[in-house]
Amino acid sequence: MLQAARTPGLNLYTYSQVEEVTGFVGNFTVKIRKRARYVTNDCNGCGACFEVCPAFGYNEFNEGMDSRRAIYVSFAQAVPSLAQIDMERCIKCELCKGACEVDAIDFDQQDEIVEINVGSIVVATGWDEFEPPIGYLGYNKYPNIITQLKLERMLAPNGPTIGHLVRPSDGKEPKIILFIQCVGSRDLNMNTYCSSGVCCMISIKNSKLIKQHYPEADITVAYMDMRAAGKDYEEYFTLSRKEGIKYIRTNISRIKEDPITHNLKIVMQNTLGSSGLKELEYELVVLSASMVPATDVKKIGKMLKLENSQDGFFKEFHARLNPIDTKIPGIVLAGVSQGPKSIVETIAQGRAAASSLARLMSKDKYRILLIRASVDKDRCAKCGLCELNCPYDAINLTDDGAEVNEIYCRGCGSCLANCPSEAITLRYYREPQYEKQIDAILEEV
Repeated sequence: MLQAARTPGLNLYTYSQVEEVTGFVGNFTVKIRKRARYVTNDCNGCGACFEVCPAFGYNEFNEGMDSRRAIYVSFAQAVPSLAQIDMERCIKCELCKGACEVDAIDFDQQDEIVEINVGSIVVATGWDEFEPPIGYLGYNKYPNIITQLKLERMLAPNGPTIGHLVRPSDGKEPKIILFIQCVGSRDLNMNTYCSSGVCCMISIKNSKLIKQHYPEADITVAYMDMRAAGKDYEEYFTLSRKEGIKYIRTNISRIKEDPITHNLKIVMQNTLGSSGLKELEYELVVLSASMVPATDVKKIGKMLKLENSQDGFFKEFHARLNPIDTKIPGIVLAGVSQGPKSIVETIAQGRAAASSLARLMSKDKYRILLIRASVDKDRCAKCGLCELNCPYDAINLTDDGAEVNEIYCRGCGSCLANCPSEAITLRYYREPQYEKQIDAILEEV
């Protein structure tokens, strides 16, 4: 992030959101709302204001495992290193204003709308962790059941526990730990897709980290299928088993808690063995939840006129032959906005997206085939079927009849097939042209 911030010509709009996008390839107009930080750019990130702030709130970055002040920096090494005030928790005591040596606190600051013109757009929205329903596998019901993201923050040196693994119920170090795979994924009632093996590799990585710090820990991974499909991934998986991490192929249907010790009792069966059902007790359970589309993807999709595939991620132009471009010229997808991906796949698609737009924007003109739909407004019945069936959102119904956006239109003919009034034709594919060709063929015969 620091390198990105120092790159000439790269403008970062942090703590901002896109409000509106209009235009077309080579000429997009984007309205961005820069949210008020209530702190000016004079802030040097010294942290003096943090120390005097008496108001506390939920720390989103640490998954709520600790608190933060009402005035805070989003996370360590944030770019830019500017403080911001959470007005929902601020009590307006103005102690921060008195502590600031550079007079950077401005309680009168308002949101600012910035309008920029761009030639192309990369959609890289990232992903969210699946939130299991309350009570599902004991989640949000028993304190010692956490998700992988909470474990990640717990194991991080700058996390809420300074890298120490502790049980949420009593703060003690857990000795017996269970990882449960495919939570919310490969499930007809939740998400039918697999998260591209990311959950499997995160469990292997985190279990190895725990084993390195706590060699005496007894770690078990309950899985349906371990998917270690990548360069050296299988070798990494094999190495974890050599370190003593156990893998049991099983399905977990129910978890009970011991009300006294807060340990978790689980009935499971190794489906690759013949030992039958066993009740095992664990001190901490980690749920490997699936990757789901980021918050507000529907809002962004509506703004950019993009479609979503069945899994909720943005739909590419072609799943196999063109997973980078969208149906809108000049807008491409990168990373998990298009579907679950590992870091390696995300980097590869990000470079591909940059290459696709560089090839497009390096030309003086954007050339299109003239095979486009055209509307005879005298015959148009304004039924709206063409607008409803257009897969490229290229048709809008107006008071005068249907209008075709020739840049969005790809000449697929869906509108022509659905028009009951025969008011739509395709250039170079009109019926008289075919009639002449058929007459010429018959004359030769």
